[in-house]
Amino acid sequence: MNEPGTRMCGLDLLRAIAVVWVMLFHSYLIGGLGEGWEWLSRYGWMGVDLFFVLSGFLIGSQVLQRLTDGRPMSFGDFYLRRAFRILPAFWTMLALYCVFPQIREAPGLEPAWKFLPSSSTWPSTTGPTPRSPTPGRCAWKSISTLCSRCWRWAQAAGSGRGRCCCSSQARWRPASPCAAACGCTTTAWIRTCSCGPWFVEDIYYPTWNRLDGLLAGVVLTSVRVFRPQAWSVLQRRGNGLLLLGLAIVAAAMWLFADRVGLLGNTLGWPVLSLGMALLVLVAAGPGSVIGRVVVPGAGWLAGASYSLYLSHKAVFHLVDTHAGALLEGRGLQAFAVYALATLLAGAALHYAVERPFLHVRVRLQKRAAGRTALPAQTPA
Repeated sequence: MNEPGTRMCGLDLLRAIAVVWVMLFHSYLIGGLGEGWEWLSRYGWMGVDLFFVLSGFLIGSQVLQRLTDGRPMSFGDFYLRRAFRILPAFWTMLALYCVFPQIREAPGLEPAWKFLPSSSTWPSTTGPTPRSPTPGRCAWKSISTLCSRCWRWAQAAGSGRGRCCCSSQARWRPASPCAAACGCTTTAWIRTCSCGPWFVEDIYYPTWNRLDGLLAGVVLTSVRVFRPQAWSVLQRRGNGLLLLGLAIVAAAMWLFADRVGLLGNTLGWPVLSLGMALLVLVAAGPGSVIGRVVVPGAGWLAGASYSLYLSHKAVFHLVDTHAGALLEGRGLQAFAVYALATLLAGAALHYAVERPFLHVRVRLQKRAAGRTALPAQTPA
């Protein structure tokens, strides 16, 4: 997430689009958006890939900017910072899933201890069929893995203090994770064809199959920090790059016309990551339309996106259980009820849990900074 005082309206807009797109996609839990509106949700799962690129860019920026300024940063400090950002709301939703089984959008739930460190991505056979998705999907990816990957790649980028972008020794580094990701998805696809229809478990959810988006974000922040002149040139071509990014995302949609097919699951993921990376690039500066225009409500949706993401499936299920029959066939009225309930629940989680812990984090950081500065202020 952007730090206080450094918010970028373009990145807020992309994050808002991503979370709304994902929520529209998950409307299949309640029977979809209705006839004629399926196109709004068909590719909504791509919003998660946009989140991956945004995470690589923003989390990588936290590491690289400190290294560039000559400020040391340990992995423990880095992960503690991310933990205050992610775990409180995550644990709150996990507790609600465990204590109130009626909010679960699907039968079964993996043991809670698997999710406590936010490092589990694999479901047990507790769903209606073996390896079927369970309500623990609010974990989505291994947060520990994502943070450590961002940390390692950002450290690798910063180890040469800018030389890594052009040194012959480091030119292969970005290609290695991309090649590994493509190899993993191809292997998993072949295994899926031979062992059964396990696309979701073998390809879509495993973190190692989705590292290209995260890497794309780290590469972007490396260019921004270590190649400011190149970054400025790219920003001046913002609208052109915006059109190119949209065209590449459209190409990825074409590749994923068959979502479980070989074409999408070999070429589709890196193409999608490239398109999303271009969108993040132009949104991170004033050189494009989306980098300059402030869309009302986008900033709030961006700030509350994590809480909305964690809670929306449970809200969909609760509304469908208690009012689904009354709302069936009511079109826009039903959409408004589901949307309002989702926004209210997300806001409650955001303001009651997320924001207070972020304030605690800020206080702890200020206290730690004061202790660090104290020896320098003491006369020799």
